[in-house]
Amino acid sequence: MDRYAKQRLFGLLARGAAALVVAVMVLVVAVTIYRGGRVFLTDPAIAITPPGSRYMLEGDGGFLHAVLGSLFIVVPATVVSAVLAVSTAIYLQSDYSSERFSDVVNMFLNVLWGTPPIVYGVFVLTIIIAIGARTSLFFGIVAIAIFQYPIMTRYTDEALRSAPEAVKEATYGLGGTRFEAALMTFRAALPGIIAGIIMGFARGIGDAATVLFTTGRSTNMPGGLFEGATTLPVLIFDQAMSFNAEVRSHAYAASFVLIVAVLALIIVSKLLAGRYARYAPGGRHS
Repeated sequence: MDRYAKQRLFGLLARGAAALVVAVMVLVVAVTIYRGGRVFLTDPAIAITPPGSRYMLEGDGGFLHAVLGSLFIVVPATVVSAVLAVSTAIYLQSDYSSERFSDVVNMFLNVLWGTPPIVYGVFVLTIIIAIGARTSLFFGIVAIAIFQYPIMTRYTDEALRSAPEAVKEATYGLGGTRFEAALMTFRAALPGIIAGIIMGFARGIGDAATVLFTTGRSTNMPGGLFEGATTLPVLIFDQAMSFNAEVRSHAYAASFVLIVAVLALIIVSKLLAGRYARYAPGGRHS
């Protein structure tokens, strides 16, 4: 086989693999939206209704408790993780640390990124048992923040490294300090940083393994920082195993809410990245 035939063969294989991945993604999204959307058409208030006292048995009420549980856990976890991730990524730049140190830290961050979420849940659960506490919103926030941290840090680090070097040189040329240079580089890298934070939020809100061990599962509305709660992914897991057909249908409705939320976050990240790219050197000014 000559090299041109090999090139055409590998091109066909690459396009086929890409088409297969897209087809599977479209199928999953379409089935979830179709089946979950049908449930919402018959009971549109299901996502804003508190659950009944025997919700998992009879399916009375809705899953507002899981929606609120997801928000109460992921929003503060994202804020904490974003602050730590941005600070770490800025420190890993050449102005503050050596290239060797930065490479070692990035290696560990890559390992943490590839670590299964359930490991973070078990780690925090070990702490809960050691201090004699119980599962709650607080420990769910801690676990999700740890889970999001390497994701946001790597996104932010890559965004900062991709920022034009001329920004830093111009700042130093005008007599700026390292802190001022870092601020200007941060502004230039803002589109990538925003995308990383939103992607971390999307990963956090879609994770079940981490919060399963740290927040527990409950059919009650979130009652406080140190009270148990549940999230949408955990609720979907429990509902999908129910013997009650109505409860199983709620699993598709909850999946519908979750997948629409994740898709919306991805779209928002693209829009915000495009908006802030106008203010970066060399960015679009339309």
